[in-house]
Amino acid sequence: MAARIPLLCLPLALLSAAAAAAPARYVLDPVHTRIVFAVSHAGFSDALGTISGSTGTLEFDPEDWTTARLEVRVPLARLDLGDAKWNAAALAGTLLDAQRHPEARFVSTSVQPQAENRACVCGELTLRGVTRPLCLDVTLNALKRHPLPPFRRTAGFSATATLSRAEFGITAWESVIGDTVELRIEAEAVRQGGAPSDPAPDAGTAEPPDAGPPASGAPPAA
Repeated sequence: MAARIPLLCLPLALLSAAAAAAPARYVLDPVHTRIVFAVSHAGFSDALGTISGSTGTLEFDPEDWTTARLEVRVPLARLDLGDAKWNAAALAGTLLDAQRHPEARFVSTSVQPQAENRACVCGELTLRGVTRPLCLDVTLNALKRHPLPPFRRTAGFSATATLSRAEFGITAWESVIGDTVELRIEAEAVRQGGAPSDPAPDAGTAEPPDAGPPASGAPPAA
């Protein structure tokens, strides 16, 4: 069964009245980025699975989504369907073939704004060694200073998409596994370099130098 990447819609660098500023660069937080996928199980129910630990970068300006740039890598070994045997079957050579193709990759090619905080992000998804176009419906949930240390400026997104597993050469078990895979992606990305424009959550609290995404041992964001 195929998992779609996730991936995302994103903006780019601020333009001043005189000239364009350098793009703001963000790094995906693998702890708070997750893909949920759903695929029919013989028509009885939709099997639900998740993939955590995705990594990647994005550049964007919330004032001009068309300049956004996103690249995401999804570790297929982190797939979880809630059962060890089911996980092994999904990762086997007849389906995702994760031993030979251990990750999926999404690279954006265009971003078309749809509303104030929504856009259609299209790009190329590579899965099981096959590259096909894929578009994501993306919502920007928040872009602000994170309330937990190290208080980095953080962008949060939700995205949905659908794909055909057959288009990626995943055709086994047609009578049991549906062809259409629905994706839901929740992602957070942490700004790298430069101080955020938002005030500190507490008066007198200075922001430390960029430390990247929170460590896996850090408390989860609310």
